[in-house]
Amino acid sequence: MSEKTSNPAVVGLAGFGSTTLLLQFHNLGWCSAGPVFWLAIFFGGLAQLIAGLQEFRTGNNYGFAAFTTYGAFWLALAGVFASSTYKFMPVTTTDVGWFLVIFTFMTLWFFIGAMKQNTAISLLFLTLFLGYLFLDISHLTTAKVFTTIAAIDLIITSFIAYYMMMSVAFAQLGWTLSLGKPWIKSK
Repeated sequence: MSEKTSNPAVVGLAGFGSTTLLLQFHNLGWCSAGPVFWLAIFFGGLAQLIAGLQEFRTGNNYGFAAFTTYGAFWLALAGVFASSTYKFMPVTTTDVGWFLVIFTFMTLWFFIGAMKQNTAISLLFLTLFLGYLFLDISHLTTAKVFTTIAAIDLIITSFIAYYMMMSVAFAQLGWTLSLGKPWIKSK
């Protein structure tokens, strides 16, 4: 008899979607950085790192890389918020822009891999890539309107993450939520 295991993507996607959504509420001026800081540490950061390590145990390199990368992103962003607030190591808007550029490139690579998987994950990484790109522009120029554009785009990203989370969680209940076909077919 084989042991039934849970899919760590449920928690990873929930942490990613929730923290992304709350950060956009902050970017739109609807909440302060405090709740984002704490959610980034515990749900976006630690929960995604744990999900990534569990993906490693299942042999899913893509899930391992994605969840640990974005878990580390959220922990680092919480550090940036703390440094900025407490002037421990002052951080400028331009510094944040270059920090985001690193993850823009990482997201582009994940997007390329996502296109061989399914439509949902392709859309998730496409909207995430665009969100990072808009935030890069906002932080590295004086065009702050791109923060609002990024926030709207990344709210869509968070809802895609929630949809994917429900697809994985509901599958065990026998409910099927289609994730769509790959954008690039394997040979």
